[in-house]
Amino acid sequence: MKPRPSADPGIGGRIRVRRLTRGWSIRFAASRAGVSHATWSRIERGIQAADNRFTLAGIAEALECSPAELAGSPVPAADPEVLAALVGADAVRRALIDGDLSEPAEGLAPPLGDLERTADLAESLLHACDYAAVTRILPGLLHDLHIETAGPHAARALRLLCAATSTASSVLRSLGLLADAWLAGERCQQAADACGDPVLQGYAAYTRASAATTAGSYQRGLTLAERAADELQRHVARPGAAEVLGCLQLVCALASQGSRRLDESRAWSDEAAGLARRTGETTTKGLFFGPTNVDLWRISIEVEEGDPGRAVEIARRTRLAAVPVGIRQVYYYADTARALAMLRNRDREAVRLLLNAERIAPQHVHGSADVRETVRTLLERSRHQAGGSELRGLSARLLDR
Repeated sequence: MKPRPSADPGIGGRIRVRRLTRGWSIRFAASRAGVSHATWSRIERGIQAADNRFTLAGIAEALECSPAELAGSPVPAADPEVLAALVGADAVRRALIDGDLSEPAEGLAPPLGDLERTADLAESLLHACDYAAVTRILPGLLHDLHIETAGPHAARALRLLCAATSTASSVLRSLGLLADAWLAGERCQQAADACGDPVLQGYAAYTRASAATTAGSYQRGLTLAERAADELQRHVARPGAAEVLGCLQLVCALASQGSRRLDESRAWSDEAAGLARRTGETTTKGLFFGPTNVDLWRISIEVEEGDPGRAVEIARRTRLAAVPVGIRQVYYYADTARALAMLRNRDREAVRLLLNAERIAPQHVHGSADVRETVRTLLERSRHQAGGSELRGLSARLLDR
């Protein structure tokens, strides 16, 4: 497939400046990133897009910076709800730093039943991609649950804390705050280990592995998920174990793809698909593991691998109504739109799917670097064709500063 030109030539310029600052040749820098020097050169010159998150993460790692520094600011300043979520994330970060279970928490907490309802609300808001609302709720919830872990119902409080810290990790990942997402995963693991439940420990490992993989630490993510999957196999008859195991296998698939081991990635996703056929569609721990979710992960993996035709083929057979939560549906629409944008003469369909994603989860779409790059690509092409008012409107909401 002919490389697509970058819709944001600034990325290539920022890559070039960082490489020259270190005094490296293109060949040396490319070898550190695991890409060919010709590919690196094309990206620097804006001839080839760097919107594949794994490629950009590899280049960022080679240049010893974050992907966001190369891609530019991850959040449009015009979106007040996304900005509110980022402001709220500061308080979530402080609550996570203070939430070390080896240290006692001070104060009085509401009844545990109230905290359970608040934890359920935070998870529901996450599923709806209302990140601003989630970050308003989480700081107090995390603090109060920390207090309750020293009370008479410690085991119940630890389970709730495990769920709340996993919710925190997910929302922080979605906001691009990857180090904070990792810290939340560490707190999740701490709560699960204190509880001693192997299913909960696998769930916490899934949270940590997801944070590591999103940050570009693919080997770390794979190691965590694979080790936890092996351990959970011994407890697979326990309630919820099969669903958590399947999600661990999906993280292994994504991490393997990030490490450019596509055969291993597809083997992991096939294993998860086989398990999903036995479990059917589920809602366990808010993971929504099942055949549909496996396909959603496969779409994302194939888009990142650069096989848009395969991604669209999987999307066509996916029964999206089986997972009626915004956070999963928005990935379906956004990733399928990215795949369509890589193909010829599919731009109108790609725009329609992006608008569906925005309707379902505007905060997620407005804060997504992947979506912004796709919109830039479509907009650049539309300047030579009939662009359409819908694309221009979407562009204004995502790209205007």
